[in-house]
Amino acid sequence: MMNFLSRLIRRDGATVPSMDGVLRPNSRLDEAPVLAAAAEPDNLAASGDDLVFSSANALYRLTRATSGEPQQIHAFETPVTALASGSDGALAFGLSGNGVRIVGGAHDGLQVDRFGSSPAFGPTALCFHGPHTLFVAIGSAHNEAGEWQRDLMERRSSGSVWKVDLTSGAAAAIATGLAFPNGVLVHDGGLVVSESWNHRLLRFDLRKANARPQIVADDLPGYPGRLSASADGGAWLAVFAPRSQLIEFVLRERGYCGRMLAELPKEYWVAPSLRSGLSFREPMQGGAVRVHGIYKPWAPTRSYGLAVRLGPDLQPLQSFHSRADGKRHGIVSLCEWNGAVVFASRGDGVIGAIAPDTDNGALDHAGEEQ
Repeated sequence: MMNFLSRLIRRDGATVPSMDGVLRPNSRLDEAPVLAAAAEPDNLAASGDDLVFSSANALYRLTRATSGEPQQIHAFETPVTALASGSDGALAFGLSGNGVRIVGGAHDGLQVDRFGSSPAFGPTALCFHGPHTLFVAIGSAHNEAGEWQRDLMERRSSGSVWKVDLTSGAAAAIATGLAFPNGVLVHDGGLVVSESWNHRLLRFDLRKANARPQIVADDLPGYPGRLSASADGGAWLAVFAPRSQLIEFVLRERGYCGRMLAELPKEYWVAPSLRSGLSFREPMQGGAVRVHGIYKPWAPTRSYGLAVRLGPDLQPLQSFHSRADGKRHGIVSLCEWNGAVVFASRGDGVIGAIAPDTDNGALDHAGEEQ
């Protein structure tokens, strides 16, 4: 009750939870080996023995034999914004402004251009549930997936999640009015959705029609993105950008925010980013100023690298970081493949691999500050 009243009178509207405990910062993403370099790698999916990933307008494949040398397998006219693999070998992918397409499997060649009465606008995440059902997250009804910064700064809540019957093509809404749903995962009879702008994970019970969502994780220190299943019954969560007090403050100042969006180039917005520190003209807080050429790892930053391992109860067990002075920022996707956990760092332009600790005693090491 006190938390609600404090927010109502805006006393803590610009506060951000600290990274502590399991989420204590470390440098394990920066220490991880690189599997391949790519221009802004985005979505990852394990397909059989191969790893498929998207980069701009194309899909690429990595195999165990050709690791480090991606092979292009598909090219499109617009950017790939979402990707999922099915148990029957199918690949589903979302295209900016062009809905969802399926290649391979039982529904090879299927195109989904509308969800209900609305066009299939800006898919952000996909998830198969058997060979004939596909869950689709639409980040926003106002902005394409690539315009996520604008959607945040406009404080939109027009996203939706759909269940698509691939046999008939019929689509049913699971939820609407969401603040940029950016990850979907079928887990233990429910559908887990990451709601980026509300910094939380929601669970929808698939066995009950019109059931209210359960909040399984709330007030995360960053913006949660894509989800993927882990072999131990848990999940992997990509947190693609950090929250900060400065950005939370700007989000409250609607007049300033409106002028910023209208008058400044996107790269100079006071907004989270997948990569920062590339230009002296970027906005920064006082603590981010270099002193004697040194950039402190705990400095306030618009970009960060964070991958979180969730247990079967969807609570954090481990975290892997790239701090303010690191390079592996903008972690947009995670996937278990070839005995490791593969991550896509869009900010650094690499696909890397991390080895999670499997015993509870090692959890402190994952959160150990270095």
